[in-house]
Amino acid sequence: MLAADEAQPRQTPTPRRGGRPSRAAAEQLGERILDVATELFLTEGYGATSIEAIARRARIAKRTFYSRFDDKAGLFGAVVHRMVERMRPSDDTGLFDGGTLEEILTRLAGFILRAALSLPALALLRVILAEATRFPELAAVVTERGGSREAVTRIAALLERAAGTGELTIENAPFAAAQFLQMVVSLPQRRALGLGTPMRPPELDGWARDTVALFLNGCRVRPRQ
Repeated sequence: MLAADEAQPRQTPTPRRGGRPSRAAAEQLGERILDVATELFLTEGYGATSIEAIARRARIAKRTFYSRFDDKAGLFGAVVHRMVERMRPSDDTGLFDGGTLEEILTRLAGFILRAALSLPALALLRVILAEATRFPELAAVVTERGGSREAVTRIAALLERAAGTGELTIENAPFAAAQFLQMVVSLPQRRALGLGTPMRPPELDGWARDTVALFLNGCRVRPRQ
C-alpha cells in the first residue's frame, strides 16, 4: 500500500515569471549603482569615469543603467543629490526656529561649515574644480542638485522677515542670503583644500560667530545722521 504522500501526484513547482523586479529590489539596485558611481567619480574623476565602467563594477547591463538614468550627467546629479540628502538632518526645523536672528544664523553657519568641510563634500568639490572647464554641465548639476539654491531661499525668507520688522535694511534678500553663504564657507573651504592651514573646530566656531556678527552689522538699520 502506498504511503499517503506517495498516493498523491507530485506537484511540479511553478516557475517564476520574468518581469519587473520588486520595488525593494529596484531600490537596492539603484543604491548599488549610486554607490559605485560615487566611488568612481570621487577617485577617478568625472571625465575618466565611463558608463561602461560603472555598469561593469555594478554588474549590470548598460540597458539597465539607461532605464534609470538618462546619461552620465544625470547620474552625477543623482550622486550629488544623495550626498546632500545624507548631510541634511532628518528634521531641520530646529536649525531655522528658536532664538534671535543672530542665534539662528550662527546655528546655520555652524551646520553649513560642517557639511561643506566634510570629506565627501571636499572630494566632490575637488572633482568639480578639476573638471568644470572640460565639462560645463557639472556647474549646472551642482547648482540644481547641490542644495545651495534651497539654502539661499530659506535664509532669504529669514532676512525678509527681519526686514519686515525693521530689524534689518535689505533690498534684495536672495542676494544677501547668497553673500552670507559665501562669507561663511569660502575661506574655510579654501584652507581645507590645501590653500592654507585648515581651521580647527574651535577656530571654525569663532569664524561662524564673527561672520554672522559682521553680516548683521552690515544689514542693520542705522539711525539717520
